[in-house]
Amino acid sequence: MGLSTHVLDTMHGCPAKGMEVTLYSQVMGSEEYILIKNFILSSDGRNPDGLLFEHDKLKAGNYRLRFNVKAYFKQRGVDLKEPTFLDKVNLDFGVAEPSEHYHVPLLVSPWSYSTYRGS
Repeated sequence: MGLSTHVLDTMHGCPAKGMEVTLYSQVMGSEEYILIKNFILSSDGRNPDGLLFEHDKLKAGNYRLRFNVKAYFKQRGVDLKEPTFLDKVNLDFGVAEPSEHYHVPLLVSPWSYSTYRGS
């Protein structure tokens, strides 16, 4: 049923509008990742184009979502000391059942993050 993501800024209590996110697919049997798409989150903290993979395009395999946390909080005017605690957050995850929906949310502040498999 596809792949989606959603980012919530827990420091400010809002969606992470303007955060840059990159999606990669891992080459089978390798440590190499291939760029699939790069996008900027919309006002609701989601991909402005909807699903990252449409229902029939998602394949079994390993993926990486890279969230540019440091740049997002800097653009929000947060005073971050260098080096920052978080820069880019990589979430590596597997898709075993491509017929199911995989939702990968990120809850993030400049100092912490959490994720889970959403619905």
